[in-house]
Parts: sequence; C-alpha cells; structure tokens
Amino acid sequence: MAGMQDLAVKSPLYVGLLFGGQSGEHDVSITSARAIASALNQNSRYQVQPFYIQRDGTWRSPDISQQVLDSGKGLQDSELLTDAAFFLPTEVQTVDLWFPVLHGPNGEDGTVQGLLQLMHKPYVGNGVLASSVGMDKIAMKAIFANAGLPQVKYVALNRWQWQQDEQSWSEHIEATLGYPCFVKPSNLGSSVGISKVRDRQQLKEAIASATSYDPRIIIEQGVTAREIECAVLGNEQPQASAIGEITFTSDFYDYETKYTAGKADLIIPSKLPDNVTQAVQSMAVKAFQTVAGSGLARVDFFYVEATGTVLINEINTFPGFTSLSMYPKLWEYSGIPFTQLCDRLVELALEKHV
Repeated sequence: MAGMQDLAVKSPLYVGLLFGGQSGEHDVSITSARAIASALNQNSRYQVQPFYIQRDGTWRSPDISQQVLDSGKGLQDSELLTDAAFFLPTEVQTVDLWFPVLHGPNGEDGTVQGLLQLMHKPYVGNGVLASSVGMDKIAMKAIFANAGLPQVKYVALNRWQWQQDEQSWSEHIEATLGYPCFVKPSNLGSSVGISKVRDRQQLKEAIASATSYDPRIIIEQGVTAREIECAVLGNEQPQASAIGEITFTSDFYDYETKYTAGKADLIIPSKLPDNVTQAVQSMAVKAFQTVAGSGLARVDFFYVEATGTVLINEINTFPGFTSLSMYPKLWEYSGIPFTQLCDRLVELALEKHV
C-alpha cells in the first residue's frame, strides 16, 4: 500500500465512489454520485471505482455499481443481492481514497466514516464526530448553544418522557414556544417526519409521527424568517462561500418541496445587507469548526428580517451534490466550478489524512 505522502502524487489515484445507502435520500445519493463521477472522470489522474450500497446495506461490486450510475436508478427487487451477510467486495482493496456520497442516517451520521477510518484510507468529507453531531439535531443544538451561536427556542424530549405525562409536556411546550411550532425527529434528514403544528391536537399527532421515526425528538419555535444557506470548504482554515436563499410557496420547506421540481427556487446571491452577509459567513465557519468539520458542509440559517437577527438552523455535513444543488452552485458563484470543487475535496482528504 502506498504511503500517504506517495498518494499525493500517485497516478492513477483509485477513488472509491460510495453511494446509494439505507436512508430516504437513496435516490438523491445516486444523482449526486453521477455528477461527481462525471467530474472526476474529466481528470486523467483519477480512476473511479464505484460501490453502490443497496437499501438494505449490501455493498455491490464496481461492475454492478457502474450499471446503477449509468442508469441513474437504484436496483429493482429482482436485481438485488439478498440474504447476504455484511461483506465488502474484494475490489475495495484497490481503493486509494474514498469519496462517500451518502446522505442521511447510515451514511452521513458517522457510521460509514468510522468504517472508512478503520480501513486506514483517506476519505472525502467530515469525520466521525462532525458527521454524527451534524445528523443528530439535539446534540447539534446543544453544541451550538455552548459555542454561543444564536438559535430558535426549542424543547427536546424522548418518547418515554412524552408518554409519561403528555399534559405537562404540552403545557411546557406551549408556554416555552407557543404556536406555530415544528416537531422533528432528532436523527433524520431531508425534512422527513417534520410537521408544522398550530394547536394541541396537531402537536400530539405530530409527536406521534416524529417518534415513529426516532424516539428522540425536538420541537422548535416557529419564526417568520428567510431561509439562507452558506457553503463551507476546507479543513483547519475553512472558507465560506457567497450566501444563497431558498424561496418557496408551500407552508414550509418539507420533503415534497425540496425534491419536487418547481416547488422551490434557489437565489444566488441572496440580497442581504453587507453586515448580515458577513455575520452569516462568520457563523458558518464557526459552526463548522465547533463540530470539528473537515472538507465540506452547508450551514443553514434563518434571517429574521424584521429584527435583523440571524439564527443558525443546522449544519449538513454532506449536502446534496448534484450539479443543481445549492452547495456546488454557491461555490460556482464564488469562483470554484463543479469539477474544480471535486478536485479540491480530494486534495483536502489527502491533506487531512497525512
């Protein structure tokens, strides 16, 4: 196996492109991986080795994985490898560097990152700590609060606590947050299981829904605000991009709005006062450093225009990475085109691992 110093100049560099996965963002992962593979293949230095992970967690060999990339669709039931114990295809031994393109639980939550770390190979993106914190909303908010980053008011609880005394918890939530408020599973992505509630009956229904996805949930105060986002790139000296904004006509930015064409618009750059832009960029970098980020992240904020207040919402440690996704588009506007961005992420992975 080549040493880490050797990998910096090795050609070809075998890049293991890991995509698919067990989360609800399986299809988004495939689309992101197609875009990244296309970009990497433009550089003769890289030899892309794709590894598709079925929805049940089974890893597939590069030949099958390439078929998935070519089609842009996950395998059909008749094509799945079933009843197989967890194993890694033998081709993983040829990989010099991993590029995990996985969104959501069992991919973006530190589990895969831990496995790649045990392989003693460099990999693109955040490590175990940042990934796990970024996926769990309760842990994330606690760490942001400790760092002094302003957030919306929230209440965290688990299913057992709620079931012991629904009345007291309802009264506490109403007194602390009021209506409307948002009920969210603590550990899930893509706005799955999130509900906007306006009264106690809706609150009970929303908590029942959210706890069906995760026994730990979070309830956030509703605010009238603009939704803005900032991309971060780097390791120990991260840089912040221009600011983007999401606009939509639906009641809130739910799963359907995110992934249905025409439901939301991305505005780059967002028209903000200079001091607000600078505050967002500074807070994005601070949030990234607070969770020990590396490589990349997209940090989402609420801008309460009426008061000029900026509130951090969350950090996404592997955001959508299609050619039309906010993260690469923010960097494209900031002067780093998609292909160059993928190259830079590989460089950062090598730099981190040395």
